[in-house]
Amino acid sequence: MITIESADSALKNYYLGAVKEQLDTSVSPFFAAIHKSAANVWGKNVVRTVRFGLNGGIGAGTEDGALPNASSGSYANFVTPLKNLYGTIEISDKAVRASQNNEGAFVDLLNEEMEGLVRSSSFNFQRMLYGNGSGKLAKVKSAVTGGVKVDTTANLAEGMLVDAYNGDTKIASGIRITGIDHTEKTVYLSSVPAVSGSNTFLTLQNSKDLELTGIGALFDNDGTLYGVDVSKNPWMKPYEKELQISNFNEQYLQEVIDEIEMRSGSKINFIVCSFKVKRLIQEYYKNSKYSTDTVEIAGGYKAMSYNGIPIVADRFCPEGTIYLLNTDDFCLHQLCDWQWLEGDDGKVIKQVAGKPVYTATLVKYADLICTRPCGQGRITGLVTDDDDGGIIL
Repeated sequence: MITIESADSALKNYYLGAVKEQLDTSVSPFFAAIHKSAANVWGKNVVRTVRFGLNGGIGAGTEDGALPNASSGSYANFVTPLKNLYGTIEISDKAVRASQNNEGAFVDLLNEEMEGLVRSSSFNFQRMLYGNGSGKLAKVKSAVTGGVKVDTTANLAEGMLVDAYNGDTKIASGIRITGIDHTEKTVYLSSVPAVSGSNTFLTLQNSKDLELTGIGALFDNDGTLYGVDVSKNPWMKPYEKELQISNFNEQYLQEVIDEIEMRSGSKINFIVCSFKVKRLIQEYYKNSKYSTDTVEIAGGYKAMSYNGIPIVADRFCPEGTIYLLNTDDFCLHQLCDWQWLEGDDGKVIKQVAGKPVYTATLVKYADLICTRPCGQGRITGLVTDDDDGGIIL
């Protein structure tokens, strides 16, 4: 007979391992390529000591002259709070009782809930990797009947619960996205917030300024990054280049890679771009009579390559953008891998107070750190569609 106790046991002993594996490998090719470590976690923070520049105790001299003065390398402490990442499933008491004498039906019920949790967690985790930690999903341009027009729908999906802000003021909480018109960039909501001025935006529920310090934070940060003042430390700034499409070719891409590597000593080993830019590169290869080579990368993914460097398209990479990265410089520091949130009694399934439903919550405490921001690069400004809908070269 199926009970809440047997469901609790299944979540802990069967589903947790499968969920961990899926969330560690299926989030995105970039996530599969970077390190994950429990090292450098101190209390509620990640504290990572990084070296920049060279050891100064080097020099040339005469046969009997003075030796070079000792001068150790320069160090900085990166400090960032662990971000609290949650994923919750909900099962009604009615559904449990309806399947308590049918093991197959109960397994189907749990499978459906877990598949939904993995899908939602993967979507949002992948999105955070390219964000800047602010949690902003889209800027609201105007209100329409039943919803709002936004600048982008890439970070949104039906069923998401979002908050609306006007500047730093929350003007609506827990609004459900009921539909999305991606062509018109219109988001339909369970209730429409009061749009005021040009500073209204949407965030994931209760997540403003609490998300992972993603790749976007390296490039969109004029203040502090990991507790270090970027304006006073030029080595914290990645390389950026705005590229007009008429100048795009293989040689130009190589020049940007060379510039990054000469400035930082980094080695670019991963290229991420938007889907439109990927099609642009494919079209360029085709017109230039180059063969499109593919490589297999971590996580079992396959990608086309440039001089052995994988080129991966990601739905959350900003339009018209190419990221040039060294994945060896990135690490997801985590207190632990995904775990169920347990009560004092060791149970992971709990009844919601005053409601005939049970919930269970996955949790992960982590943040992403890049130890060499200057070793990363970004090309922006690419325009891929001409007036006829074709590719501009």
